[in-house]
Amino acid sequence: MLAYISLLHPKKHVDLILFLWHCVSMSVRSGETLTDSQAAAFFLSSEQPLQRQYEALRAFFVEELPSAEAAQRFRYSPGAFRVLVHQFRHDPEKRSAFFRQPQRGPRSAPARDRVRESAVALRKRNLSVYDIQRELAQAGQHISVNALTVLLREEGFVRLPRRRDEERPATLKPETAEVADIRRLDLSPRSFRTTAAGLFLFVPLLEGIDLNRVVEAGGLPGSKQIPAQQAVRSLLALKLLGTERKSHVMDWVFDPAIALFAGLNVVPKRSYLASYSSRVDHRANLRLMDAWFEQVEPVGLPHGSSLDLDFHTVPANTATEPLEKHYVSSRSRRQQGILVFLARDAEQRVFRYAHAGIPKAEQSDEILRFIEFWKRHTGQLPTELIFDSQLTTHENLSKLNAQGIGFITLRRRSRKMLAEIYSRPASAWQRITLDSLTRIYRTPRVLDEYVALKGYDGLLRQLTVIDLGHEEPTVLVTNHLKTSPATLVTRYAQRMLIENNISESIQFFHMDALSSMVGLKVDFDLQLTLMAGSLYRLMARRIGREYERAQPKTIFRNLLDLAGKVEVQAEHVVVTLDKRAHNPFLVASGLADKPAPMPWFGNKKLLIRFA
Repeated sequence: MLAYISLLHPKKHVDLILFLWHCVSMSVRSGETLTDSQAAAFFLSSEQPLQRQYEALRAFFVEELPSAEAAQRFRYSPGAFRVLVHQFRHDPEKRSAFFRQPQRGPRSAPARDRVRESAVALRKRNLSVYDIQRELAQAGQHISVNALTVLLREEGFVRLPRRRDEERPATLKPETAEVADIRRLDLSPRSFRTTAAGLFLFVPLLEGIDLNRVVEAGGLPGSKQIPAQQAVRSLLALKLLGTERKSHVMDWVFDPAIALFAGLNVVPKRSYLASYSSRVDHRANLRLMDAWFEQVEPVGLPHGSSLDLDFHTVPANTATEPLEKHYVSSRSRRQQGILVFLARDAEQRVFRYAHAGIPKAEQSDEILRFIEFWKRHTGQLPTELIFDSQLTTHENLSKLNAQGIGFITLRRRSRKMLAEIYSRPASAWQRITLDSLTRIYRTPRVLDEYVALKGYDGLLRQLTVIDLGHEEPTVLVTNHLKTSPATLVTRYAQRMLIENNISESIQFFHMDALSSMVGLKVDFDLQLTLMAGSLYRLMARRIGREYERAQPKTIFRNLLDLAGKVEVQAEHVVVTLDKRAHNPFLVASGLADKPAPMPWFGNKKLLIRFA
């Protein structure tokens, strides 16, 4: 070994000797004395990869062991050892890896960044996160409240106890103007930048909707400080901007554009917005839905006659509210939640009816309440209803048929039913073509027959469909006795779009993000989701082209997520949108062609311009 050491660079002699001495000294310090056989095992049976490679190469080059014998002694395959020898001969990096100099660490801890240092210093002055944020912003150091909270927690600071006004620093006490109050609404000329300039593109769409009348018809609560219309406008603005939770309003609270859209001096605080819905009772929510239906239809969303129906469970984990357990499809299990009934206009692709907090005992009759709602507002019964098997009972299907309402629904599959289906001969099935669907499985096989179901008065047509890519056959029942199987199967497949709409509402309108665990609050939030969805559909139809079938999140991302400049003038509010690639679509839509009235903001008129 000494002979091999002599071949190394002189500077490496010390490294190797120190390494060996370190190993021996460690054993001495641990109170263990190595025998000759143990010392030999240290070199021949090392578990450290670099040491094992070194010893194997030394045995091959210095001791001149044959390649196969050296490989066997140090637990290498012959091929792997040949590669190791080749790398040692031709790769200087491989040779130097055995004696790398240890990297020295920093002599002192790295300095904290300026924002962290400043935040810690301000918290030591007993300032809140909002006070610290304002101080840092004035110094040109920008950080969100959430990030600041995490930073202070990492530094070992706990949340400050609630302080009285006299305990707050004099320079940072809240001003009266920071409290939402319509009596402090500033109509004087001014200008400012905003990140929510795209929100004003909804103002022309709202021109034909008397939102004040909708709010009055609902009997929604308000006060002299924040009237009902301003409260609803504030909440609707958050929905249109895709704000997840009421707590996230603090991201917008300092943006005067949203306050202007709502008709207030500033956006109401999150505590007000989160608690407002608890003041809206169940009947008010239904009246609000009725009034919105009447207002939105004449402005570009006429009602269709075919509707898709579905249930959705808003999950809620709470010990204070006695909630029933329902199946949550997104989690594939049953849990506490609030059952929501939704009706989607298949022609207009928009929700028309939404009702939350339905007890299990009344679940199957919700379809009958919806039919009453539809007849009351349209003067006629729906022509067709599409839904799954869990929505109602066979008795209610019979009631639908008696009223002349067509329906297509799934039938629950039992083992006995499946056994009967699989026993049918091949000649009983017919091949159909689904021309209107762009999918792989366009030519399924169908078994078309008539069945009698318990509770249903008469016979139903049953379509059993296979070769659709499912493991089990799809079984449909309908009272359409003369319609072709291809048309019926295609129509039910199109019902899956309501599932997409629900997903859109969950993802963009955050339908599952509860502001509290009270069912009534879910009901009011559901009505806001319905209203925001209608406005996005009006926007999509107004823009046209490829955006007519676009999801709200796509429309917002490409067209409405715009910054800009707002100028409040004597008679006008001028909103100049920043330049973006998709702005030509907005220009072509005509949304900026004429001034839009803003009666909630001193009767000024909105002018939209493009940079």
